Amino acid sequence: MAETPKENEKNGAAAATNPSGQFAIHKIYVKDISFETPHTPTIFTEEWNPNVNMQLGSEAVHVNDSQVEVILTVTVTTNIGEKTAYLVEVHVAGIFQISDFPRQAIEHMAATVCPNILFPFAREVVCDLVTRGGFPQLLLAPVNFEALYAQQQQEVRAAKSTGQPATEEETKH
Repeated sequence: MAETPKENEKNGAAAATNPSGQFAIHKIYVKDISFETPHTPTIFTEEWNPNVNMQLGSEAVHVNDSQVEVILTVTVTTNIGEKTAYLVEVHVAGIFQISDFPRQAIEHMAATVCPNILFPFAREVVCDLVTRGGFPQLLLAPVNFEALYAQQQQEVRAAKSTGQPATEEETKH
């Protein structure tokens, strides 16, 4: 059964079913980059049994009425025992045209579709930096931004229902 436009707007699915909306990628670029190896060269003599921790974040900023800059932040910290082998932080951004969609659909697309487009670029930069730093290749697993967004929305709703203010992390896309 087809959903009505009102139902689409409620669940953010209008982005996929609204034929009048426009979505386009205008530019993808590295906005910020950091690579640190605090324990080189001695870390290279350690047995390579790393503990890898990846953190993700994204932020959407309206450039104008129809364009949104989405910034995906990927932070990878790799430790050998208590020592940090390397720390990589990459901010990959894109300017996307997202117009003629309901506000909720635009928010949904900026939190899911855009990071899905940006993640392969961020993954490539991280892998290249790690390899150039003299470490074994690091291939980051795919990320389900749709599931992350749903979880974040659920946490915001739960915080509202209990009367607790949402944390900054819960309200940030």
